[in-house]
Amino acid sequence: MFVGFFGGLAAIVLKFLVHFIEDVSRNISSHLYYHIAYVFLPALGIFLAVTWQHLGNRDKIQKGIGSILANIKKNRSNIRLNNIYSHIVTSSLTVGFGGSAGLEAPIVATGAAIGSNVGKFFKLTPYEKTVLLAAGASAGIAAVFNSPIAGVLFSLEILIGEITIPTFIPLLIASATGVVVSKLLYSGQLFHLVTEGWVVMAIPFYILLGLFSGWMAIYINKVGGKLEGGILKKQNRYVRALLGGLFLGLIILVFPQLFGEGYHYLQAILNGNIDALKDESLFAGWLSNQWFMLVFIIALVFMKIIASGITLGSGGNGGSFAPTMFTGAFLGLTVAYGVNLTGLIHLNTVNFIAVGMAGALSGVMHAPLTAIFLIAEITGGYVLFIPLMIVSSISYIISRLSSPHNIYWQHLIHEKDIHPGQDYSMLNAISLDSIINRKYTAVDKQTTVNDFYKILAVTDANIFPVLKEDGRLEGVVLIDDIRRRLFNQEIADETIADIMTVPPTIIDYEQPASSVMETFDAIDVWQLPVAKDGLFIGFISKSALLSKYREVIIAQHKASDLFI
Repeated sequence: MFVGFFGGLAAIVLKFLVHFIEDVSRNISSHLYYHIAYVFLPALGIFLAVTWQHLGNRDKIQKGIGSILANIKKNRSNIRLNNIYSHIVTSSLTVGFGGSAGLEAPIVATGAAIGSNVGKFFKLTPYEKTVLLAAGASAGIAAVFNSPIAGVLFSLEILIGEITIPTFIPLLIASATGVVVSKLLYSGQLFHLVTEGWVVMAIPFYILLGLFSGWMAIYINKVGGKLEGGILKKQNRYVRALLGGLFLGLIILVFPQLFGEGYHYLQAILNGNIDALKDESLFAGWLSNQWFMLVFIIALVFMKIIASGITLGSGGNGGSFAPTMFTGAFLGLTVAYGVNLTGLIHLNTVNFIAVGMAGALSGVMHAPLTAIFLIAEITGGYVLFIPLMIVSSISYIISRLSSPHNIYWQHLIHEKDIHPGQDYSMLNAISLDSIINRKYTAVDKQTTVNDFYKILAVTDANIFPVLKEDGRLEGVVLIDDIRRRLFNQEIADETIADIMTVPPTIIDYEQPASSVMETFDAIDVWQLPVAKDGLFIGFISKSALLSKYREVIIAQHKASDLFI
């Protein structure tokens, strides 16, 4: 409840700040010829956000949902304290001044930082910190969308990766608390949907929308992901922010619907007011033609992701959640509006807009349950459950066939070698320090084999380090090698230097346990030396790692069940 309260409160503060800055920005622009301020405002917002990150925050902000997953997998669910407020400042500047990004990722990052730091304060286990981290994220999503079930499902599908009742209950409490905070301080539903339900005759077109959504998800992951990786990389951060922001501003001048989150126009088309797309547009006269309007809507579908990628790639702080919803909504509008223009059949445009949002989210995030319940809750469109299920599942299948991992995991896997899965998490919950065997007997490489036999007589070790004078490892002597030579009197006068071997690899003290296990499996050995800052400190055995892993599994099972 504590984490849920502050996670929900942070989400409301962020939304309030963004709407305040956005209202000021739109007011300024409305008084200028052709809304020319749209060219410069995004650059200002991104520049201020980059300045805060660099000077005010010393580049210690961890942006994006991918960074949360990385902390869960590699940092025992520890997130820096500054992330509680840094996302609120930088994302409000980015999006408030027109950056074409979403606030959901910063909200999730803020809520997760709250949960993680509460867990650190009470010295909780990594698993318990993960649950609190997910609780903060759930509360943030639930508060901003007024959708408690979707908030829970988002954390289970995206952050934790599994659905269990013991985990579900704490997240539900936090999510419900976040919604209560939202109701008290920020009343009103994000979107309003008026529909009379769906008809069976529209099912073929929902299937078509599902196919388009899956292909669009692939486009979002590839194009958006590449742009978010950074643009104008040869320029310094401030030049990149200004140039990227100005380029974004020119795009927004042509497509003012891309300003900020885009929810203003999204609600307009949900209300059936497609003519709202003419507002502030340079093509207002041309948009009176229905076919030109269709081309313009299709352009918005593709341009939103480009605008979002430029926003994030030039240094702004935001997420791809809102742009994905925007893209899905206008994709649904494209299908319904285009079919209606043919006169063959009349489709309910509002239904396709709502279902299109779910299709895009399902394909991009690989989280069909979150997509279905989020759109159902935020639009009140529970009558659309069947179309939501059809479109979300088809989109998910197509996207999954293209890539086995969602947009958040792709970067972590390819760039940072971090993988999803419970085994990976539990292995990294093990501290290498706890399984390093520091009781070793070092030998000098000039020691004769005959003298080494005397050392064997007083120790039960089966591996011996050979160290240099500065403490660095030079080689190891294995008891198996000695056993083969034990009755060979000809080698009695040989030295350790003659029989020592170079280990296949040396484990770094900071290396995660999952990587150590992969190393053991790859080179098929049972003991490896460990070095810290280049100096030998001991050995790790595969059997000790497996034994500790078993302890962690048992401990986590007990921690995850509130009733044990």
